[in-house]
Amino acid sequence: MGDTPLSRRTFLSAAGVAGIAGLAGPLLSACGTSGPAGGKGGGKTLQVWVLQDAGQNPIQQAALDDFNKSSKTKLKLVPIATSGGADYTDKLRIGMGSPNPPDLIFNWGTGSIQDYAQGGRLVDLSSQLASDPTWKNSFLPSVLDAGKAAGKYYGIPLRGMQPVLVFYNKTLFAQHGQQPPATYDDLLKLVTYFDSKKIQPFALGHVDAWPNLMWLEYLVDRIGGPTVFQGILQNVLAGKPGGWGQPAMLDSLRRIQDLVDRRAFGTNFASVNYVNDGAGLLFAKGKAAMHLMGTWEMSNQVDKHPDFAKKDLSFAPFPTVAGGKGDANSVVGNPTNYFSISSKSADIAGATAFLKKEMANPMYVDKLIKAGDVPAVSGLESRLSASPNPEFAKYVYQMVQKAPSFTLSWDQALPHKFTDPLHTGLQKVFLKKMTPEQFVQAMDAVK
Repeated sequence: MGDTPLSRRTFLSAAGVAGIAGLAGPLLSACGTSGPAGGKGGGKTLQVWVLQDAGQNPIQQAALDDFNKSSKTKLKLVPIATSGGADYTDKLRIGMGSPNPPDLIFNWGTGSIQDYAQGGRLVDLSSQLASDPTWKNSFLPSVLDAGKAAGKYYGIPLRGMQPVLVFYNKTLFAQHGQQPPATYDDLLKLVTYFDSKKIQPFALGHVDAWPNLMWLEYLVDRIGGPTVFQGILQNVLAGKPGGWGQPAMLDSLRRIQDLVDRRAFGTNFASVNYVNDGAGLLFAKGKAAMHLMGTWEMSNQVDKHPDFAKKDLSFAPFPTVAGGKGDANSVVGNPTNYFSISSKSADIAGATAFLKKEMANPMYVDKLIKAGDVPAVSGLESRLSASPNPEFAKYVYQMVQKAPSFTLSWDQALPHKFTDPLHTGLQKVFLKKMTPEQFVQAMDAVK
């Protein structure tokens, strides 16, 4: 708890990399494995890089302390002070390019580690997981799969899950005799209804750009299934033409502009932000009936509008689309963060032993739950009662547990050069300053 909207999103934001050469000196001194020379294992001290975070670092340190008590290999937590995910990825790139890279690295899976995986700089954990089904089965499959790069396992889940879902004002809905949308047609009817009552159907932090993307991600998933974006991502990472102009993409973009025409986001959304509580305040004050947002919205409302969070806030999955190929149970958002092991680590066996012993350890998992996280670990239903918001935690857990796919937010999965065109182009689509066809052309033109 206690995260601002900005920090909550940025904590799971694998933003871009722009080389910061001036950081190399102080960073390189913090990299690598220290300890006496010699063979693998004997008294090594491994560096574990994580984002600096007042809430999470003590929990991570507790896991290291537990491991260090019984291991010859010692682990040292190295929190990287940043103003956001972008700074961390900048510093990580410098560290991973040094002669002595960090041994264990905090990351976001998929695109955030693709270059390291393809360059042979990370340990492929596929055989380890295959030979130890107990370890593999400790994690929810859709989240573990999101730690893959190039079809192989390089990441082990280390903290909570943050899918995107439809938040709604249950008191407002009850007063108007309405139900949360199960289908897209239901959603359109709700838009028409609430607009007719002078209530904005959906809050939207358009100014910050990334909230818009959640609409495109879910519509593409529901219409075409997760393979649509997977295909784009594979092409992009392989350096092939992106193929953005797929039918599901164009259909989704047209639906977004139709929602704008229907005043689904009101008439002033172009000036509304998310990170400074613009959209959240509209929602909490009953001026907007719904809000499509990641699970951090619960924390933000509890922190900023506790009465609304306690009395009025409820949640539902994104609706199905008639004739769509997507599974109703699939989700998009931020699967979790991961630990990966550098292939240059002086003690790969020790680093692997830490991941096996601690990442699904009940002590570590319980600390995450008490901090408000919903860990990606199997068999947690009864233990989630210890969460600050147990009903919500159990809902999120069950949602991800039954999800056949969990698509990482596109602006995190794609290489950084796509982020700005994706955000600015989609903003223009919402503002009707760019057609769906022009958006597709602009994305296909990114090299």
